[in-house]
Amino acid sequence: MSNRPSKRNNNEMREISVETGINDYAEGSCLISFGGTKVHCTASVQYSVPRWMKAQGVKGGWVTAEYGMLPRATHDRIDREASKGKQSGRTVEIARLIGRSLRSVIDLKKLGHHTIWLDCDVIQADGGTRTASITGAYIALNLAIQKLIADGKLKENPLREYVAAISCGITENGAVLDIDYMEDSNAIADANYVITESGGLVEIQATAEETPITEAQFNEMMTLAKAGIADLITMQKQATGESL
Repeated sequence: MSNRPSKRNNNEMREISVETGINDYAEGSCLISFGGTKVHCTASVQYSVPRWMKAQGVKGGWVTAEYGMLPRATHDRIDREASKGKQSGRTVEIARLIGRSLRSVIDLKKLGHHTIWLDCDVIQADGGTRTASITGAYIALNLAIQKLIADGKLKENPLREYVAAISCGITENGAVLDIDYMEDSNAIADANYVITESGGLVEIQATAEETPITEAQFNEMMTLAKAGIADLITMQKQATGESL
């Protein structure tokens, strides 16, 4: 019997589910769930590019992201950041992470004169909201690209490969995959991995909470993360109906 609070094995993710096409207006959309964490992801296409791209003469399109948590996504109600007049540093950092992650796997020149906005709204949070957002945002982006191609707006697929994200941690039970809030709040160390299908490392965010972790422990987390990413990409392919 596992000693993890969720009773999962150390290399076992939470139950992952995806429902696509949940927004009739967005070019791509899905609701992705990592256990109790649920994120609504949409991809919206604008037929223009940012002013800075025009000013600098940059050719191609752009992909960017916004991230937010609904007021009752957590145990206690939180105020909407719009009511405070500014976004928190955490919100801005996660939005930029999502954007960087998706831009790493798309040829922006092939995207043409389009901007794709990825909006990730956390309906319920139980740890791993940024990793769920990246994984779900890719699905929404992929579906939006498919629509652009089907509508004759793009001649070829600008997506180079799949990308997904997963968390790992070092706990009293050793290295574990896909930590939820309870594990995260008591972890010796936690890390988020953004990895492409080919194994390319887009970003790793790792922090030791109490004592430094060893290289061996970091490598254990990396091994778990790679296996988890492979499973997530299989799920993404099923959700998008593709096999890049």
